[in-house]
Amino acid sequence: MSIDRVFVIGAGLMGHGIAQVSATAGKQVTLSDRTAELANKGRDRIAGNLARLVEKGKLDQSQAEAILGRVATAVGPDGAAGHDLVIEAVFEDEALKRETWVALTKAADPDAVFATNTSSISITGLATATDRPPRFIGLHFFSPVPVMQLIEIIRGLETDDDTYDACRAFAQDLGKIVIESKDMPGFLVNRMLGPFINEAVFALMESTGSAEDIDTGAKLGLNHPMGPLELADFVGNDVMLGVLDVLYRGFGDPKFRAAPLLRQMVTAGHLGRKTGRGFYRYDEKGNRLGR
Repeated sequence: MSIDRVFVIGAGLMGHGIAQVSATAGKQVTLSDRTAELANKGRDRIAGNLARLVEKGKLDQSQAEAILGRVATAVGPDGAAGHDLVIEAVFEDEALKRETWVALTKAADPDAVFATNTSSISITGLATATDRPPRFIGLHFFSPVPVMQLIEIIRGLETDDDTYDACRAFAQDLGKIVIESKDMPGFLVNRMLGPFINEAVFALMESTGSAEDIDTGAKLGLNHPMGPLELADFVGNDVMLGVLDVLYRGFGDPKFRAAPLLRQMVTAGHLGRKTGRGFYRYDEKGNRLGR
């Protein structure tokens, strides 16, 4: 099957990026959220991203206008009808995702393909909230979506070959590099990343080194573009805690136990860039101010 019309629910950091790369690839996109204000905010972020590309000479103004013209907005799941692919990009919470999929199942066309952007939750489990486990799959994009080349594709226990082939072709249409993971907690990337970031938090908690030294060590000693604490702030410390909890529950291995400091920070609302405070402090534009 050909995927030409894409419905993205969740217009935040991941959702608006998925909508942008889909529209850039020539797809007709509807970006939805709980309210019109949130959906329009997501579309405005796309407009801002495109404007910066025009300023840098990487995109013509006419191209930017054409891309933005392919992005419509909607409120809730009701606009899912008429789309070939429905992508869920709501917050990384299993109960919320299941609730969203129940509503999408009622609204979407019977033959639409369903894809979740979860970074760690079972694809097989989420598929049971729908009426079509064979047409349900995981498409894990990475942030920021327009910049990161990778997509992790995860088949559930019942995902059929046609769904897999269509979604792999869609990812390649977006210019992404695809890796495939089995439906295991954390999949491939977050199974590796979660313990790495968690160990950095333990090192900070135990005063083995400062946040700056831990991050500099990873950047210069391991050749990482971002240090683990800086990356946790970027992704969201609440998201990272959720990933670790999924890994710990899924494997029952104490190596995935979240550092108490990470849990304390999330409890205190120190979630990273999006709240202005995490392992570092940030201004309203997300620029780092220091520890």
